[in-house]
Amino acid sequence: MTDFNRVIRYLAYTLELLVLFMLQETPGLMPAIFGSRPLMVLPAAVTIALFEPELTAMAFGVLGGLFLDFGFSCPMGFHALILAVLCFFVSTIVKVYLQVNFVTAMITGLWTTAVVVASIWLFLYYFPGYSMPGYAVLHRYLPEYFYTLLFFPLTFLLNKALYQALKQQE
Repeated sequence: MTDFNRVIRYLAYTLELLVLFMLQETPGLMPAIFGSRPLMVLPAAVTIALFEPELTAMAFGVLGGLFLDFGFSCPMGFHALILAVLCFFVSTIVKVYLQVNFVTAMITGLWTTAVVVASIWLFLYYFPGYSMPGYAVLHRYLPEYFYTLLFFPLTFLLNKALYQALKQQE
């Protein structure tokens, strides 16, 4: 019975990532703030990593990163690599040092989103040599950062309920 619950939980996580990707990419559904869209897949991948073992968290980080790569027309694997490492790291930290609760999830969301947005700015904007990197940070990447943070409480509560509902039966 435990394998069946695990498969159902993993299918639910996959469906959640897919639905959030479709919501994120639907034109006009989420209003753009300063031309920035939220990275709705990022909070889902990180909150999945809070509850799942390291390799599973890394696999969902890769899946979420590939969705972000498809959506933002980035070099294939850029977000997948970043999210795989972050989700593996988050899962390891949670298993060893932290308890999973709302405050821990929000703090984790603050720094993981900062790492992802900063790496997007650094590798896809600053290093290629575009002009006015400070302007881009203030008017594009900071709004994207704060806009993404709005989705962490919702995805945490959704994934916590999903994990507890299917973990209790194991």
